Amino acid sequence: MAISAAFKTAIEEVIKVIMTTKSPRRKRPICEMFMDLPDRDAWSEYYQVIPQPRCLSGTQAKLQQNDYKSALEVYEDLRLVFLNAKYYNEEGSQIWKDADTLQGVLDTAWRQHSILPVPQYTPPPTAPQKAPKAKTTPTTSTPVPPQPAAPPLPQPIASTSKPLVPIRPKSPPRPPSPDVDVDIGGGTPEPEDHTDDVARDEQSDDIVRQLEKGLPRWEGFSEQGWLGEAREDWFLEILHAIKSHKDVIGNRPAASLEAIPEEWPVVNTPYTQAPLSLKLIESRCRSSGYPTGKAFDMEMEQLFLKGRRWYDQGSDKYGHILLLQRLYQALTSSSPPSGPPYISSTNFASLRAGPGMAKPLHSTDTEGVPGVTTFRVSTKDRTFVDEVHYKGWTMRLADFLHLSNPDDPSRPIVGQIFKCFVSDEPARKGQLGLTVCWYYRPEQTYHPSVRQFWEGEVFKTSHFADHPLEDVIEKIGVQFTARHIRGRPRGPFWYPGWPLYVCDSRYNDRERVFVKIKNWNSCVPEEVRKNPDFMPIYPFERMVFPRRFGSPFLKGKGVKGPGGIGESVDKVEGERNDGAGTGTGRKRPRRAVTASTVDQTGPNKGLYVGVPGTQAAAATSSTSQYQYAQAQYASHQPQVYPRSQSAVPVRSAEDRSVVVAAGGWQSLGNNAVVEKLPAETAKHFDRDPETNEVLWFSGPPMAMAHTPKPRYSLAYLHHLAKKRKASEAMDVDEPPPARAPLTMTETVGRLLEEVLGDA
Repeated sequence: MAISAAFKTAIEEVIKVIMTTKSPRRKRPICEMFMDLPDRDAWSEYYQVIPQPRCLSGTQAKLQQNDYKSALEVYEDLRLVFLNAKYYNEEGSQIWKDADTLQGVLDTAWRQHSILPVPQYTPPPTAPQKAPKAKTTPTTSTPVPPQPAAPPLPQPIASTSKPLVPIRPKSPPRPPSPDVDVDIGGGTPEPEDHTDDVARDEQSDDIVRQLEKGLPRWEGFSEQGWLGEAREDWFLEILHAIKSHKDVIGNRPAASLEAIPEEWPVVNTPYTQAPLSLKLIESRCRSSGYPTGKAFDMEMEQLFLKGRRWYDQGSDKYGHILLLQRLYQALTSSSPPSGPPYISSTNFASLRAGPGMAKPLHSTDTEGVPGVTTFRVSTKDRTFVDEVHYKGWTMRLADFLHLSNPDDPSRPIVGQIFKCFVSDEPARKGQLGLTVCWYYRPEQTYHPSVRQFWEGEVFKTSHFADHPLEDVIEKIGVQFTARHIRGRPRGPFWYPGWPLYVCDSRYNDRERVFVKIKNWNSCVPEEVRKNPDFMPIYPFERMVFPRRFGSPFLKGKGVKGPGGIGESVDKVEGERNDGAGTGTGRKRPRRAVTASTVDQTGPNKGLYVGVPGTQAAAATSSTSQYQYAQAQYASHQPQVYPRSQSAVPVRSAEDRSVVVAAGGWQSLGNNAVVEKLPAETAKHFDRDPETNEVLWFSGPPMAMAHTPKPRYSLAYLHHLAKKRKASEAMDVDEPPPARAPLTMTETVGRLLEEVLGDA
């Protein structure tokens, strides 16, 4: 008799969880290695060692054909898939670790369906552990075609007593980062997942990986900012609200939280030993396992941290985790929302709109867009403080944060703290808050379709917003380009495992233009501009540029706004330009954004990720389009008097690519194939110091003497180097020029005014 429809549906859900499990760092599907059986001719030894081979595809097919008579038979076949792989491959290998991870996922997902029978946790009779082991030594290679390697997952540690996570002692406030010996050479790097679309050379990946491998790790949440005393039944009420919450279309976000493996350790954190899940927390609440509200609060925040690390940022399930975290922080605040049911049009965020949708306060609102931001730091009805504590996070001036996004929880707001304050308003007396400067993501901007973005790139804006502490998701890191390509931030500004972004340009959302940042200090709070301890770095061996990606709105990526594909728009008549966004309220004369400052195409350093050969073609086809776009843009700019330019030598824009040397794409036709030099080959040749591309020449050097060209003097070159270095350094704005003395005409005019005024 075949298994019932209810059992079959539950088992299919278990298999789906196994299929969607991904590695924590590179997010590759782990199940790929276990889908099909190895070829019997190529791997005949495998079938001699393994008495009952099983694979995921075969189990799925038998389930669809109703060949199983009980649910436990399906469980035994699924578990055999991973037991076989662990037996045949050497312990500690990547295949063994993947099989061990999926075995834990299987057990966890099976237990979550109460309708399924309780399985036995000893190896089935047909498992290879029960069979006499063959005399042949098990091989260390996998019996399947070679697949990309993945980062190693630490083996989960089983625990039957389910102890509480110990509370860590308080960390000292903002300690100086230790000067550790960074492992930048030698040794074997950790296995990495090299997908087909990764274009950065392997040597750069090794440099980054080896540096981060030796950096100090995050010590965990601090002892401050947690719940006080609370009733135990109140904990169960909060858990019930989180588990039963549904969105507007009836989906239950808590399903994403429940699907996280219970014993999966959160890497790069101290929370790697004890298993943790929503079900475990609920069980401890029912058995009075939390003596204080602080203990309950800490485990809930650790669970949300686990969810943020498990899912891809930007995915729906990642958004579910952040939505539930914001709901939890609202329920545990001093003014919780009314309910149940708990309904919010802003995903429980405090602001009415987020980046790309919000408009400044007091702006002319003709389209119903809410105004929530300002162009400067407000000082009204508030008392500024040095730091605030919330849910184990200590937040100070200039720290970067993830904040709850009212429009899309899966894309939290990236912001930098400009002020910490205690509100003096009568309605919010004594409440803590943060004044934050927003950074936009690429999908929150309007840009041309050919613009390129760095991996993890964000853009400084002039939008400032006041957020309550309940909006805080976590601390992150944002580096400006000059430091991002040279190293990684030191603690406590950033730790391995924290989200890290790079900023290269400002974005003006009213004019829809990008302007490269030359004076980095104009983007940070004034209090830290001359502070040498602000975000120091552990340096790389050499500069490493991030990968470049195309627009997130290109076909096939499936990314939605609030941004889009478009060109720059006309300026609004009489609109003030606050693009500097320093937060100091300083007025500057409005200047036209010229073609030299507008960043139309994005970064040109680093390797582009995309289809081979399309980059050159896109650059060729877009030249005329950009000339037209820049001409149209320039026609909308106010007339200004040209300034005299210094005689700085400009690098020639001559295209020396192999395609141009061969006559261009038109002459090559469809017979040309462009391939990239492998990293192991390219490392033996000299590279262009600016583009990092291999230097090549279309022909051998001619046997003749060349007339030397005029060259600049050493004194002039030294002057240019100092000028270039000063523009790249993080220096404060230069003081205004000294006021010129009055002319004779002005002096006489003032005397006449005084004499006539006295008369």
